[in-house]
Amino acid sequence: MSKKAEILKLLKNSRPEYVSGEDICQKINISRTAVWKHINTLREEGYGIDAVPHRGYRLLSVPDRLYPDEIIDGLDTSFVGKAVYFHDSLISTNREARDLALGGACGGTLVVTEEQDGGRGRMGRGWYSPRGSGILCSLILRPDIEPGQAPPVTMLTAVAVSSAVEKVSGLAPGIKWPNDLLLDGKKICGILTEMNAEMERINFLVVGVGLNINTDHFPEEIKDVATSLYLAGGSLVSRLDVLRQYLKEFEHYYQQWMEYGFGPVLDEWKKRCVNLNRPVRISTPREAWEGWAVDVDSAGALVLRTDDGELRHFVAGEVSLRTV
Repeated sequence: MSKKAEILKLLKNSRPEYVSGEDICQKINISRTAVWKHINTLREEGYGIDAVPHRGYRLLSVPDRLYPDEIIDGLDTSFVGKAVYFHDSLISTNREARDLALGGACGGTLVVTEEQDGGRGRMGRGWYSPRGSGILCSLILRPDIEPGQAPPVTMLTAVAVSSAVEKVSGLAPGIKWPNDLLLDGKKICGILTEMNAEMERINFLVVGVGLNINTDHFPEEIKDVATSLYLAGGSLVSRLDVLRQYLKEFEHYYQQWMEYGFGPVLDEWKKRCVNLNRPVRISTPREAWEGWAVDVDSAGALVLRTDDGELRHFVAGEVSLRTV
């Protein structure tokens, strides 16, 4: 833990009381000048810190910023989120996570940013997220499985995000196969999983999440299909609380997957899915199919019964509901 982080922890543990500069110096073993510099840095980062002569320093407020010290504070996971890389701005958290993974970063490493100007979803689509309004993050995973067993991790992530949002905000997003979360029929979250693998082993997975939390408006071209927790629920939601809960939920379901297989996670996914047992249209880059969404199999493929009674399995595609 850095000296700055130690000071912040001391101030948090002492709230609402003041901590004298002398006490900080003695407990953290730094000079008064160093204390003053770290306090100023914390203020620049958005922390409200009061300073009174002969009394010391008191923490008044914590910014809703996705700083590593704030994410880790109170996070009771065993490996997910124990290493956090924060950036004020990035082209893409998935790209940054991939580079870290290639450099040897451990499984569970989190990359998070306040702003992303090259974020993308499936099929190369962009992702709209104004600065500081949502969660833009990627996790590095190193599961001991074969490449063909990896696709369910996207569905696992959807369950983890949905569960976290529900526990923190009270809103219950539905999951649209394969990797979108919806509220009131509009998209609040997209998930993008990328893999680096050899013939028989996975080197690493990167799971990226874009979640709209406190976004208060969307561009005209997407306002009818996108929403946020704020727009859906009518009140601001702590991004830190949602992110910490997501990391906790993700680890829970990930460990369940590794220990018991995908079955238990798939059961939870099906409970939250909005387009099973419904008439749907599945579009791929080459063609489109219509039928009844019968099931999702153990590999995460959507099972469609076409209008002529044929069962077809889809591992990717764009799903839309249709009227009978």
